[in-house]
Amino acid sequence: MDTPSPPPPSPSVGAGRYAPSPSGDLHLGNLRTAILAWALARRTGRTFHLRIEDLDRVREGSEERQLADLAALGLDWDGEVVRQSDRGAAHDAAIERLVGRGLVFECYCTRREIQEAPSAPHAPPGAYPGTCRDLTSSQRATGRARMRELQREPALRLRADVSEWAVEDLWAGTVTGAVDDLVLRRGDGVVAYNLAVVVDDAAAGVDQVTRADDLLSSAPRQAHLAHLLGLPEPGYAHVPLAVNTAGARLAKRDGAVTLRDRLERGEPVAAVVARIGDSLGLPGCRTAADVLERWEPSTLSPQAWVVQPWIVQPSG
Repeated sequence: MDTPSPPPPSPSVGAGRYAPSPSGDLHLGNLRTAILAWALARRTGRTFHLRIEDLDRVREGSEERQLADLAALGLDWDGEVVRQSDRGAAHDAAIERLVGRGLVFECYCTRREIQEAPSAPHAPPGAYPGTCRDLTSSQRATGRARMRELQREPALRLRADVSEWAVEDLWAGTVTGAVDDLVLRRGDGVVAYNLAVVVDDAAAGVDQVTRADDLLSSAPRQAHLAHLLGLPEPGYAHVPLAVNTAGARLAKRDGAVTLRDRLERGEPVAAVVARIGDSLGLPGCRTAADVLERWEPSTLSPQAWVVQPWIVQPSG
């Protein structure tokens, strides 16, 4: 029996998104996550947005190539592409709201000092130990003078009022994770990812965050930050990573792992989508629309996708 087509998108029921960083071409795991984010949004009647997270590590031409690759797979999106670098006023306003509630403090520590400082009991290695949380006015003045010598600004950190928070993930279920005094703005003046992603998702009406599961541990602190800002807490859907045969995260060093690599070797787009479809137990997919029509989210394996080396079969 044919699988019924998903309902048309309706802005009234929220949105999904895909938000790549323009630091290079999207590899196979990135493309798989993009297809799943798009398919999950479309089949649940949501709109789907693209956001370029360009606050760090921008490589010239990457954004254009990424958008072209996503379109080649058959993905479409609603509205204009949003660039995180254009959202500075909204990020600043969110920080000011937290400042007004006494939930922000300056931090004068260097990265090395944080790494070398003794952590609180049960905290992971390198966790912020709260060094600058409750300084006196004199100590803060000393810290600011030191930052001037280092030619940087103090970082701004959230004064967390809880130690953990729970979120709901489509596949992982209820996930309770640590909440710490996370950075809101770095010492170089750049807003931190955790703040930007919360503000930007809420502005776009995103209530379904689909992304790779290496970010699952960040979801509780992001959801709590949304709570503090009076923003809706989204639902999450974390997708298993793609890894190489050694179990390491898939990367450019693993060979021809991007769409453009495969096209240069004579492999059509349809074959790349077919490989992604095979990883989902959906043989014969040729475009993202095939995945949308046939994929059942409940069947997604929780295991990382091990990407085998690709060999282009000779034609004829």
